[in-house]
Amino acid sequence: MTVLNVILPLLSSLASFIFAALVLDQWRRRRRSFQVVWAAGLTWYGIGAGTEFLGSAFGWNEALYRTWYLFGALFVAAYLGAGTIYLLSRSGFGYFAAVAVFLGGLLAIGVSGRYPGSRPTATVVFASATVAAIVLSYLTARRRALVGHAAVAFLVAASLVVTVLVATAPVDPPGFATDPRTHVPVGSGFPGYIRVLSGPFNVAGALCLVFGGLFSAYVYMPKRKLLRGRRLPPVVGQGYAALAVAVNLVASLPRAASSLFAGRLNSRVPATLLIAAGGFVPGVTSGLNRFGITWAFFLGELLGVLLIFAGFLVSEDVFKDLRLPRREPGAEVKGRV
Repeated sequence: MTVLNVILPLLSSLASFIFAALVLDQWRRRRRSFQVVWAAGLTWYGIGAGTEFLGSAFGWNEALYRTWYLFGALFVAAYLGAGTIYLLSRSGFGYFAAVAVFLGGLLAIGVSGRYPGSRPTATVVFASATVAAIVLSYLTARRRALVGHAAVAFLVAASLVVTVLVATAPVDPPGFATDPRTHVPVGSGFPGYIRVLSGPFNVAGALCLVFGGLFSAYVYMPKRKLLRGRRLPPVVGQGYAALAVAVNLVASLPRAASSLFAGRLNSRVPATLLIAAGGFVPGVTSGLNRFGITWAFFLGELLGVLLIFAGFLVSEDVFKDLRLPRREPGAEVKGRV
């Protein structure tokens, strides 16, 4: 055990629970669907980091390890990504979400070769991800108001299935697995058919969170459009639109920087860029964890939630909602002499 292995997850857990409470309070007053899904994702973040704190401080056991894998390794990115789909569902972002989910299923097939006996599970994961991608694409084209509902419905159904699988899967003795050098938890204690589940959860969720943040920043920043909109056939048109956003986003960064220094930049631009960075950093460090590079895992986790939290606080919408106690004119201030 090292001090940082205790402190970093503890800070991540506390920050996540505080953040979740703020987002849930915002949902209570605004009733926006993405807020309650994000609050769930942040709660899972707090639970996952909390298991890391408890395991590092007091020792790992099988129950903690299963809880860590379910909430920390599977649920966090997926629910934060689903909240982003809800937020951007009317913009056509559902097409990107469909591709992200499909790629997550494809990854399950790709990595199944590393885990003997996992191919049947990977095939089911890929088939399910493909169905979800087709549904999201269709609804984006025909009924965009339903895209967020569909994404969360698929996610909740998948969550129930993987909860049963993680709860019942055999775990290698002594009931958990950690890196012997850094003592950071790793997923190698679970059988291969559990390891292949992370694609549609982690990969799709992280892609939606990161690129959703970048897309939102692009929407609100002053633009320089090198590629203009064109009428193209389906699929080709969506691919071109994604390319146009990427190229125009990069080309628009100098104007956004000038507006920032001049005080004219919409607060949502830096806010959503911080959220994108908050999804990217732990996505990289958790990906490295899978390949045995674990030294940055707890640090990336803390930086991730702090960057997303900072994005939430930077947004002017938060300060519009901030409630401070009011004092009537002429009212006496108690306790002052």
